[in-house]
Amino acid sequence: SFILVKLLSLYSDFHNVGIACKVFDRVPNRSCTLWNQIIRGHLAAGNHRNSVELFIQMERSDVQPDGHTYTYVTNGCTKGGYWGLGGQIHGKILKGGICSDIYVCTSLVDFYVKCCAGAFGGVQNAKKLFDEMPEKNAVTWNTLLLGFFRQGDVDGARGVFNEMPWRNTVSWTTMIVGCAQNGRSKEALAFFRMMVLENIEFDQVTLVGVLSACAELGDLRLGKWVHSYVLQSFVNKTQLLISLQNSLIHMYASCGEINAAFDIFRSMKQRTTVSWTSMITAFAKHGYGDVAISMFQSMLQEGRSAKPDAITFLGVLCACSHSGYVEMGWHYFNSMVENWGIDPKIEHFGCMVDMLSRAGLLDDAHRVVKSMRLKPNDVIWGALLGGCRIHRSVKLASDVLLSDWFCQELQVDDRASGYFALLSNVYAGARKWHDVAAVRQKMINKPPGRSW
Repeated sequence: SFILVKLLSLYSDFHNVGIACKVFDRVPNRSCTLWNQIIRGHLAAGNHRNSVELFIQMERSDVQPDGHTYTYVTNGCTKGGYWGLGGQIHGKILKGGICSDIYVCTSLVDFYVKCCAGAFGGVQNAKKLFDEMPEKNAVTWNTLLLGFFRQGDVDGARGVFNEMPWRNTVSWTTMIVGCAQNGRSKEALAFFRMMVLENIEFDQVTLVGVLSACAELGDLRLGKWVHSYVLQSFVNKTQLLISLQNSLIHMYASCGEINAAFDIFRSMKQRTTVSWTSMITAFAKHGYGDVAISMFQSMLQEGRSAKPDAITFLGVLCACSHSGYVEMGWHYFNSMVENWGIDPKIEHFGCMVDMLSRAGLLDDAHRVVKSMRLKPNDVIWGALLGGCRIHRSVKLASDVLLSDWFCQELQVDDRASGYFALLSNVYAGARKWHDVAAVRQKMINKPPGRSW
């Protein structure tokens, strides 16, 4: 049995789960340890459903699961998203009296954090389980910390962080990345500075979070320091994470250093969809529409290594809009839907309306708005009415804002004064001062918004 366990473990470690299964199937009397190894093997190979099904087979046999079994199968439920079965596993753990096992309980906390945001109360149940644990380790604390961030509760995460009896690199990194992803970039950089002052070793994942915060705040100075640190500490010593290189591109592009961003891009040995999209979007936003479109065409020629997604097409449509390439914009918009199966979001329609409005094709832009299955937002109306102002199309602006449908929308929309201000500007551009006065009177007479 010892040799068989070692053999299955070896096959699992080298992801030869098929051979491991053949060996396992030929064993008549299987021990708990043997079952654990085959379940672990499927889990390591990404066969989450198989790992759970093997657990069910194990239950039907005479072999009693142990703590390792429950840890593996709970992880299988977490990674496979089997929240219903995971809840049943929790019940079996309680019934079997294994709830004091730190590894089993930590895997359950992870399950509730990652898999059960709505179905089982998510982080609330994770916190309840956490509080009941007689013993906790760093992984348990970090898992709960992540749970609060996944729920968007930054203050709750800070509370957990402050209570931690010990903090490792993962703890600090979770705080930095979590704050950056939840719009608290200043706090993210504050945590990084504290981490440096306390001489806590940080890794590439930490720097991904730091660069994200730098991009959000436009902190080029710290971003350059991180880049210098990466060159000194990681280049030629260890393989750079693609996500770190992508973060450097995004940071430089967000800070207006488009050439530095492109230098990073060109130096990458492997590029993902995020790499291409970051550069395409950067060139588009900085007025290099032709370069952005050329890069998109190069991306398509790369083939399987990187496929465009909804954000990629948003960058391409933005480039077409700013460069005035109406026919090309229509081509890529239709290609996105027909060839790539991507449903256009409100941002894609916004780019199309902006592109058509800039080109003076206001009737076409209006038809796009009316054809949308989504409710137009202020960006859509702003683009259309902005085009009316530029091209002095008083009639269309009036038709839009004074239509029955739009007036109904204004009854429940607190942004009505902003829309009327746009119409007032359209009239002013056409020197229709009497209409300007009439619209401004409407703005004064609009009843105040209600909170019920």
